[in-house]
Amino acid sequence: MRKFELYGFNNLTKSLSFYIYELRYTNSFKKNNYISYINEKYNSKKLTKILQKICSIIGANVLNISRKDYSPQGASVAILVGEKNSTKNLNNNHKNKSIVAHLNTSHICVHTYPENNKNGICVFRADIEVSTCGIISPLKALGYLIYKLKSDIIMIDYKIRGFTRDKYGVKHYSDQKFHAVSDFIPNKIKNVYHIIDTNIFQEKFFRTKMILRKFNLKRYLLNTSYKKLDKKDKEKITKILCKEMQEIFYGNNIFK
Repeated sequence: MRKFELYGFNNLTKSLSFYIYELRYTNSFKKNNYISYINEKYNSKKLTKILQKICSIIGANVLNISRKDYSPQGASVAILVGEKNSTKNLNNNHKNKSIVAHLNTSHICVHTYPENNKNGICVFRADIEVSTCGIISPLKALGYLIYKLKSDIIMIDYKIRGFTRDKYGVKHYSDQKFHAVSDFIPNKIKNVYHIIDTNIFQEKFFRTKMILRKFNLKRYLLNTSYKKLDKKDKEKITKILCKEMQEIFYGNNIFK
């Protein structure tokens, strides 16, 4: 992709909201097993490694990390970032002082929201927010995030604010040409998910929703033996899991 020459400071702000849902079914008497599973898989230390990898992929420099685990479950991590090539000459001139202010508006954070329902369905949600300025594009990390988290349902919102100017002084309200966020998702991943794009081009707002194409009950059983379930139980669990996934994906309750 050919890049246009900028007149000066690029004040475009690009915000990526990436939130995932992971569903599991467990015996209601084994609630603590689910909490242990979540705390092990999504603790702040492991989430920090994921966010640091995102920084590496998009070309951001880590300035500060704050993380916290919660009781009985849940975690959050926030990372302040800046462009890698902008930290070398911070004290040289007024232009670089403006970059310092620019750095303070770029960040990556994640929050987790584990839920344990009475009917045995456990829904885990994680929200990852990547807000960047300048030439850094959070869309570069999409493939890694989807592959790393291997989620059942994925929601992606991408919003561009501000503008920049080219060398002729013409304002540009985006520094990337694309039709949808799904343009940045590898074909190998697209074959696994059903994808819906909903975009408002004039507002520079892009939304993509993803849900697994194939359902395999074994994937969703936590501390519950597939072999020990009879046919009726398998059908019942499959029905309530599929219903839950459809409701989350479409944002509507199903009362049938």
